[in-house]
Amino acid sequence: MFTNNDINFEALKRKAYNGRWATLEDGIIPLTAADPDFRTAPEIEQGIIEYIKDGYLSYGPFSGIPEFKKSVADHFNQEKHGSFAPENVLAVNSAAQGMFLIAKYVLSPGDEAIILDPVDFLFKKSVETSGGTVKLCPVNTQTGEIDFEKLVSLINSNTKLISICNPHNPLGKVYSKEVLKKVSEIAAVHDLWVMSDEIWSDIIYDNRDFYTYSSVSEEAKRKSFTVYGFSKSFGIAGLRIGAVLCNDQEILEDFTEKSNFNSTIEGVSTLSQIAGSVALEKAKPWYKEFLSHLQQNRDLAFRLLNGSGLVTPNLPEATFVLFPKIENGMSSDQFAQHVLQHGKVAIVPGSERWFGKGAEGHIRICFSTSQEILEEGLNRIITSF
Repeated sequence: MFTNNDINFEALKRKAYNGRWATLEDGIIPLTAADPDFRTAPEIEQGIIEYIKDGYLSYGPFSGIPEFKKSVADHFNQEKHGSFAPENVLAVNSAAQGMFLIAKYVLSPGDEAIILDPVDFLFKKSVETSGGTVKLCPVNTQTGEIDFEKLVSLINSNTKLISICNPHNPLGKVYSKEVLKKVSEIAAVHDLWVMSDEIWSDIIYDNRDFYTYSSVSEEAKRKSFTVYGFSKSFGIAGLRIGAVLCNDQEILEDFTEKSNFNSTIEGVSTLSQIAGSVALEKAKPWYKEFLSHLQQNRDLAFRLLNGSGLVTPNLPEATFVLFPKIENGMSSDQFAQHVLQHGKVAIVPGSERWFGKGAEGHIRICFSTSQEILEEGLNRIITSF
């Protein structure tokens, strides 16, 4: 189901943007943006077709249609130790939009937010867009471990928010219940909000257990938002669908009001919500096959890169990206440019622009493609030097 024969390269060259097939010259293999090369599950395609058969595409409830809210809540409760009611879910246009709305809700100009370093650039951007100031808490790039001593030292009277990425992009770390509990205890002592980005929480390997942040303690439940999306696990980034979850109903209602999801100003396409709902209710068998394929790709990529002498790869516990450390003395940008020019492979440099200061000296490689493409791409990287 996930071989080269299952990839429609012509469709990708027309439709796969964001640094991928549609934006690169012919002959270049993109191992860049975290987006699958495979078509989405047939159940999702069918669900969209069924929904529009009667010809009605009317307004939905602005905060999300009931079946979407229920399927997201059920998914978190069954798979991630959550305790969410459907009313605790707000449909948003993407996990990224959820992050920006939360930063805007929590932060006033001059407020400070602590984010991990390295981490996806959207964390920094969402804080700065809200007029907030970013404080970086180092994460060990080999183990993914958070420097809690540094975290506590960053907190002052201006601090309002701690943002975590779990599983971590780009390190692939899954934070344990104990680690999350520690975050919640620190946040409670200083009366801080916590935002947990859990868009990667379906792509977890080796049957590892995952705890959604709000499930680990009463403190975690009290003052937190969780962000979720469908682009990674179900390959529907173009439908722009995600969710914000919050156990405190009064807070979520206030958040919904202030984010304008209470009128025709905001709201998510009903088609996109149907796709998300069908994904969680009917496409799990497809997703499990996809996850199994990804784990094989992860192991293949680790094996090839580990023997290269060029980089030292990490073995991610989750996500479909690797974050190897460069060993030949090049900077992240130099390495990525060299590979593009001489190997015809596009990768993401571990530059400050994409992941923060702590990412320098690394590259990010996406492996959500066929084994054939991945092997070809990695071999090109290795032999380009």
